[in-house]
This record gives sequence, C-alpha cells and structure tokens, in this order.
Amino acid sequence: MIAMREIAPGVAVPAIGFGGYHLGLIDDEREAIRLLHAAIDAGITFLDNAWEYNRHVSEERMGKALADGNRRDRVFLMTKVCTHGRGADVARQQLEESLRRLRTDHLDLWQIHECVYDDDPARHYAKGGVVEALERAKREGIVRFVGFTGHKRPAIHREMIERGFPFDTAQMPLNVLDPNYRSFEKHVVPLARERGIKVIGMKAFSEGRMLEAGKVDPDDALRYAMSVPGVLTTVTGIDSQAVLDHHVRIADGFTPLDEVAMQALRDRYRDRATDGHLELYKSSMKNDADEGRAQHGFPPMSELAL
Repeated sequence: MIAMREIAPGVAVPAIGFGGYHLGLIDDEREAIRLLHAAIDAGITFLDNAWEYNRHVSEERMGKALADGNRRDRVFLMTKVCTHGRGADVARQQLEESLRRLRTDHLDLWQIHECVYDDDPARHYAKGGVVEALERAKREGIVRFVGFTGHKRPAIHREMIERGFPFDTAQMPLNVLDPNYRSFEKHVVPLARERGIKVIGMKAFSEGRMLEAGKVDPDDALRYAMSVPGVLTTVTGIDSQAVLDHHVRIADGFTPLDEVAMQALRDRYRDRATDGHLELYKSSMKNDADEGRAQHGFPPMSELAL
C-alpha cells in the first residue's frame, strides 16, 4: 500500500502525486485517461494540475477521467490559478473555468501558480489581488486548502510565506541536487514547517535531466525526494506505464531515509549539482510559462533565441 501522510487531521494524501502537466503531453487522450485511471487504482490519488497547462488540455483530460466511473470522490484534487499578477476577479474567473473543465464543484487544494519573479509576492498580496481570491474561495467552501508554487528562487518562496497569509501548502523543487544549488530544502522547508505549512515536492528527477545527463539512479532520486523532512507528497510526471510501475514500487510501504542515508546521497551527487546545469528551472528562463511572461511584459519563449 502506498504510504499516506496527513495534510490536516483526518485528511491524508499519498506520498506520490500525479502531475497534470504530463497528462496533456501524451499523444493519445484515451491512453492518458487510462494511465490516470491506473494510477488512481494503484493508490496515487493526489492529482496536480494548473489552469494554463497545455492550453487547458490537462484539466480537460483530468475532468474526463474523473467523470468516468465517478472517481472524483476517490481523489485529492489540486489545480493552480494563473493570474500572474492580475486581480482577484481574474482568479475567480479562472477558478470557475477550472471547476468546469475538471467536472467538479470544489477543489481540495487551490494554489497560486509559478511565483518566480521578484515582484510576484507584492503583486499577489496587493489589495484586490489573488491572495484575496484564495481567502474568499476557502471561506465559501469552494476550496478546502490553499497554497502557492514556484521553481526559481528560494527567496521568493520565503517572501510569500513571511508576508503572513496562512497558506496550507507550498510547492517547490526538492531533489537530491537541490541541497547544493539555490536550495529550497535548506532555505524554505524549515520556514514552512515552522509556520505549519505543508510542503509539496516537485521535480524529483529534475525533468529527467539528472537521470540522463547526470546519471543519477532513479531509485535514489525518488527515495531522496520523498524523504525530505516535512514533505507531504512528491508530484512527478507520470507519462507511461513503466514510470507508474516504478513509482508504485518505490512508494509501496515507503519508509523515509534517515539523515545518514540522505547525506550519503547528497555527497554522491554533489559534483553534478553546484552550477545548476541540471536544474535549469532555477538557473534559466526555460520553464517560465508564456502566460506569466506576458503579464510581466516579456516576450514569449518562442521569440527568444536561447
């Protein structure tokens, strides 16, 4: 049985989460839905998504999958709001659109997506901003929990927390390379735990780069990410049956590594981590979404010669 962890008293989620972005990349929609069904049946019931993923295809597919066989009540459903600095009115509109696409009347978790620019905390906390939309949706019972996400700089996460809104969750990159380069594990996780904020890990495999170019063992990678103290769940891109089978094997009855084993893995892979070439979401613009770039006055990535 996949290990479970509590986000709140009486509310538990699996230690592995299903990433919605990859759901929209699978060529065949029927195969995407079949794979999500297989994951749910295997116990991977924490579902990640975002309003903007793959021009809304990810939410649409997830909604179809949950409607088939009435699976909605079996999952913990999360999606992200993508205002990128726009106001609470835009956030509310996006919430309603996400609910329609996901074919549900509520979310278990709603998070502010991609806090990656230095001025994002100020934009989100501004009067009439997205933080107000989160507070209202939670108060009205449309969402159970609220949080924020980002992948670029730990300082931005720290400011989001230190400005004081009582987030339930914060999502961030956590992997075996992270402690040695712009580390979220070192600089954000302790603060989140101190404030009672549950940590959601992502990019456990650094989008595959650490496995391919870095020659990191996939078992090491996943076990490390799932063992970071305080991590609630680790969201990964499950895009094939082989990946699903691997994750289920690791998560079945999972017991976190102790600190000695964690440090041994940090040491083993340190030489691959210190310049950020395997964590491009921190060290480059590669993962910055066009939706967010547009709201900050930047051209889409397709116009840049990188």
